[in-house]
Formats: sequence, C-alpha cells, structure tokens
Amino acid sequence: MNIQLDLQEKFPFLSCIKHGEIEYVGIIINQDSHVTSLYDYSQCASDREKQELLQAGDSWWWESNRKIPINIFMKADMIRFKGLIKTFNTKDIEVLFGPIVRLNDIAEKRVKRKSIQLVRKLK
Repeated sequence: MNIQLDLQEKFPFLSCIKHGEIEYVGIIINQDSHVTSLYDYSQCASDREKQELLQAGDSWWWESNRKIPINIFMKADMIRFKGLIKTFNTKDIEVLFGPIVRLNDIAEKRVKRKSIQLVRKLK
C-alpha cells in the first residue's frame, strides 16, 4: 500500500488496473462501457521512454482539464507511445487506483432550467 500512495502522490495521472491476476500501471486513455485502454508503463523499452511518458502525463495532468484523453490533448507527443497501448474489456478489469478518463463525460450537456414567473398586472 505504501508504494501505491507514493505513486499517487508523485504521479497523480497514473492508474493501476487489474486484469485477471496481472496488474498494469499506466495512463488510462479512455474507458467506456465496453473497452478500457491505457498506455502501459511497463512496456516502455528504455528508461528514457519511461521518463518521456511520465513527463507527457505530468504536462497533461497540470495543463488540461483532465476530462480530455491524453492522446487527444497531446496528439503529436503521444504518437511515439502508440506501441504501449493495451486494450481490455471493461467488464474484465478492476481499477485499483488512479483517474479514469471517459469521453462520454464530455458529451453530457448540462441543462440549465429557467424558471419563469408570470405576474398579473392589476388595472
């Protein structure tokens, strides 16, 4: 648990999901009712690539509203991490910690209700 708290404090944009008995740590790209995809940190080929992924995650976390998926917010920067993407059936995973990004949340429109009060003028 101590490692989890350290990860969440230092890298608040990282999430951990469990698929079967395997845990994956990375940045969740998007989750909907069918599919969850993330950049898998453990698939980074080098320490430099790990550092670049963490820097991209940090920029996305502090410079966006966090509702826009990282691959849309930082499209040009994230192309090089295309090979790190893992996709899972949402029903087969459990999110252990970290933020979850859902494009569907952006699509929901807020409806403002106006109340109109009719006043009769007496002559």
